[in-house]
Amino acid sequence: MKKYQGYLIDLDGTIYRGRQPIPAAHRFVERLQRAQIPFVFLTNNTTKTPQQVVDNLKQNHQISVSPEQIITPSLATANYLQEQAADLSTKSCFVIGQVGLQTAIFATGIRYDEQHPDYVVVGLDFDVTYHKFELATLAIKQGAQFIGTNADTNLPNERGLVPGAGSLISLVETATQQKALYIGKPERTIADYTLKVKGWQRDQVAIVGDNYNTDIKCGFNADIDTILVYTGVSTPQQVALQKRQPSYQIQSLDEWKVE
Repeated sequence: MKKYQGYLIDLDGTIYRGRQPIPAAHRFVERLQRAQIPFVFLTNNTTKTPQQVVDNLKQNHQISVSPEQIITPSLATANYLQEQAADLSTKSCFVIGQVGLQTAIFATGIRYDEQHPDYVVVGLDFDVTYHKFELATLAIKQGAQFIGTNADTNLPNERGLVPGAGSLISLVETATQQKALYIGKPERTIADYTLKVKGWQRDQVAIVGDNYNTDIKCGFNADIDTILVYTGVSTPQQVALQKRQPSYQIQSLDEWKVE
């Protein structure tokens, strides 16, 4: 096993399943903290702000980290928008998404516009309505740039695999007959953003996750080593059929030595 100088760790299916904790993941994080090895939680979940993610980890999973250790597609999408325009106050955006996405996007200074936005950003929204889809579709048809936070079709929680952001985005893609520009895993955009803000070298870190199609492919796309743990979405049978294999495959994070 390679000794890495930093880790990009998934949350849903890797650290917990909904409200159900994964004890081995808690022990893995404790080992990293004892060894003072830097890590971030690289999640595709845009529903919460970094502080809300921190609070959830502390209150429900007894894991203590700082907001700076939380990287979401919300933050990476906001960064992407900032790279597109020198002054975002002159641009506008319509967002389908929860507070985590809304907060990050509009903290950039971009204006909210339902009718004629420059950008339409679609993420997971537990209260999504037909009207929101209608506004997004019409705006994209009129020329707004279509951005999808992440392509996760499902999320693992204590009840099973429930619909993810990718399922909502695909509806808008069907309605507009346009492909979204994706920011989150498996795209390298979010991994490159993480390396930039943390100042890490890509050959010295690894991505840890349970989903071959998001976590592991993100590592492939970003030229970062990958550790697939079988506690969530992907199964050994599914991964065995793939042409490209993860750098490492483990059944439990208890198997991974960091010291």
